[in-house]
Amino acid sequence: MRKSFIFAIPILKKYQVALIKSISGIRGTIGGKPGEALTPVDIVKFTAAFGTWLINKTPKNKKHSIIIGRDARISGEMVQNLVAGTLKGLGIDVVYLGLSTTPTVEMMVTEYKADGGIIITASHNPKQWNALKLLNSKGEFISAEDGKEVLDIAEHEAFDFADATKLGKYKMDTDAIKKHIDKILALPLVDVKAIKAKKFKVVIDCVNSSGGIALPALLNALGVEDIIQLYCEPNGLFSHNPEPLPENLGDLAKEVKKRNVHLGIAVDPDVDRLALVCEDGEMFGEEYTLVAVADYILKHKKGNTVSNLSSTRALRDVTEKAGGKYFAAAVGEVNVVEAMKANNAVIGGEGNGGVIYPELHYGRDALVGIALFLSHLAKFGKSCSLLRSQYPNYYISKNKIELTPDINVDEILEGIKGKYKKQPINIIDGVKIEFDKEWVHLRKSNTEPIIRIFSESTHQTTAEKLAEKIIMDIKDMINGMIVK
Repeated sequence: MRKSFIFAIPILKKYQVALIKSISGIRGTIGGKPGEALTPVDIVKFTAAFGTWLINKTPKNKKHSIIIGRDARISGEMVQNLVAGTLKGLGIDVVYLGLSTTPTVEMMVTEYKADGGIIITASHNPKQWNALKLLNSKGEFISAEDGKEVLDIAEHEAFDFADATKLGKYKMDTDAIKKHIDKILALPLVDVKAIKAKKFKVVIDCVNSSGGIALPALLNALGVEDIIQLYCEPNGLFSHNPEPLPENLGDLAKEVKKRNVHLGIAVDPDVDRLALVCEDGEMFGEEYTLVAVADYILKHKKGNTVSNLSSTRALRDVTEKAGGKYFAAAVGEVNVVEAMKANNAVIGGEGNGGVIYPELHYGRDALVGIALFLSHLAKFGKSCSLLRSQYPNYYISKNKIELTPDINVDEILEGIKGKYKKQPINIIDGVKIEFDKEWVHLRKSNTEPIIRIFSESTHQTTAEKLAEKIIMDIKDMINGMIVK
């Protein structure tokens, strides 16, 4: 559940940001003035900075290559042309995958032994947005340190383009998704025989993006023949809010019940998040996609797991029951991957439906999530709703407080940490306070004067009350600052 609290003391202002430059890439709304939105000028500038950073990181006289692919949003072709042309202008070869998925691009970076990758997608943002996601030579998101270097190059426009005799070359690969699927089918824990024997009937919602290409191909390869396609034409005209949350999946839930199918499957535009709907039309729960897949993996391979601090405790419960150890990471895929490597995790991800299975690659991947979940469901032998009932019930309340720029957010977080110093506290990413099996996590935004507050309990009402208690504490602190 999401709530937004806006205090009248002091007066608050809603901040709208059309161009966001961060260590993980650049995103914004298409059109407008350079520097204020994601214009062709900004796209070329940032692409040139990334290409230059990549060239600077590798030996001189080496021929460089970058993999690029995009989701189906309406600005994608325009952005892709600018990105490819800029990279070629730097003397970098480009392998273009066309309409693709984020995990497919990640995998093709290593497949081609490329120097990096650029995914043209604004993920779950509306169709007016687009973005460049940046990958290193391992097909993983660049680190914070690397991101800062790219930003610095862009700010100072510290790039030189190649002369006419040294321009990069351009190559198309239209088989990348098939290669991705073939590698999924080769995984020992993906049981195509068991899936095929169950004769699953499914409805898929691909929100008019690249999933409309990838999901039918994957399901057919897994032996699922009865597929009802909902919003699968990849025209970028998103039929609903593209974030795969319960409030946006009403049509899918209705179709699941109406068609009497075993399962509903939804992905976001770039296919790195997976949401499921049970046969009764009820949501499996975005937090529980990872929990179920991890349960399946841990039944066959003992090991550790990782998720971010704002994800459900259920993963920890499932992991410890299987004899493994659970580790929490700071929010952000790059942080989760780093923690997975450090703790030798066999499965990990984020509670937004992002599954990271290192046996395939270190990236959120809805396609491998589907294959592993269907293998799990097939071997479980019962309904999706009964499978969901096997896991502990937790409820997360998601809230935010909008503040004015003059308020010291760090001071507020320090105050909360001091108030609850007798409780177990994790400060690797904001402040997370544990209360037995309940917790609350406070994070400040890097782009807006906002504190995001996540709380979890075994009941929705208690999760909300826990958040409200922390919100009242913050309000009291703000009032105290004003009095001073």
